[in-house]
Amino acid sequence: MTTCSLSFPPQINLASLPTPMQPLRRLSQKLGVELYIKRDDLTGAALSGNKIRKLEFILAEALGQKADMLITCGGAQSNHCRATAIACAMLGLNCRLLLRTPDPSNPPPVEGNILLDRMAGAEIVWISPDEYLKRDELMAQEAAALQADGRKPFVIPEGASTSLGALGYVRATEELVNDITNNLGGARQPCTIICAAGSGGTTSGLILGAKIFDVNARVAGVNICDDRDYFVRAIGDICEQAVADFNLDIEFDRHQDIDIIDGYVGRGYALSRTEELQLIKEVAQTEGIFLDPVYTGKAFYGVVEELKRDPKCFGERVIFIHTGGIFGLFPKAQEMVGVL
Repeated sequence: MTTCSLSFPPQINLASLPTPMQPLRRLSQKLGVELYIKRDDLTGAALSGNKIRKLEFILAEALGQKADMLITCGGAQSNHCRATAIACAMLGLNCRLLLRTPDPSNPPPVEGNILLDRMAGAEIVWISPDEYLKRDELMAQEAAALQADGRKPFVIPEGASTSLGALGYVRATEELVNDITNNLGGARQPCTIICAAGSGGTTSGLILGAKIFDVNARVAGVNICDDRDYFVRAIGDICEQAVADFNLDIEFDRHQDIDIIDGYVGRGYALSRTEELQLIKEVAQTEGIFLDPVYTGKAFYGVVEELKRDPKCFGERVIFIHTGGIFGLFPKAQEMVGVL
């Protein structure tokens, strides 16, 4: 049952949808809970992952403004930047990426997502972590310089995590309603929906979508960087902006509706612990599904550790959103060898 009306703005169809939801039978038996995985790693091949759902709305806006150059930012192995670069190639747009690396004068090897960025024709501007703190200002400067040359740039914030981008996962919640109906025995079956929280847009969309489509679910994010307070602010801002921008007739309270499972950042963003890599290997060997070391591996590790302490901490049924990122495994090859 829809609790409020939402007229979606224009979007372009780039993702392969709907994605399947699969039971994790062997892991369910081991962990004592019904465990399912929503395969958003199957939104495409090179476009694998959650970012393309957000970009379908944001790129439609860019095309509507007749943009000819997209500018965005992320870490060196950013899935969002890779998806943006490939989508730009598909749409005939130019792309400029501001990528973070410890030493911009000595950038990382051309592998994983960086290789795909380059193959898709993206321009890469390497910036330091200190410069990245001013990423919005730097992207605005890049856009201003392009405008002065007669270009029409369009800036996409980190992770495409805006009120407009969040609609990608509001719309994904429509799929989840069907998944729950078909796999769990009815649309009103209770469950917990869990995803990795990196920039907040996916979690925001799922929170809003659960309210709009009246899903009987707890929605939680496992933060893979920063901390709970950061994501309450970031997700709260996105959700509140979406409510205002799209006139959503729902009640939203950032202090009650944002559920962050903290404590699993480990060594830090994109830095892996042995136990995280071992779990990635275990999921691959027991279920034939490949998690990534930056987002889904860390987040799923958090889910597993919580379930080990209390198999019913999330209720009887858990749906984990696989947000993609397989290309992030390749730069970790030597670390993975140590756990194989």
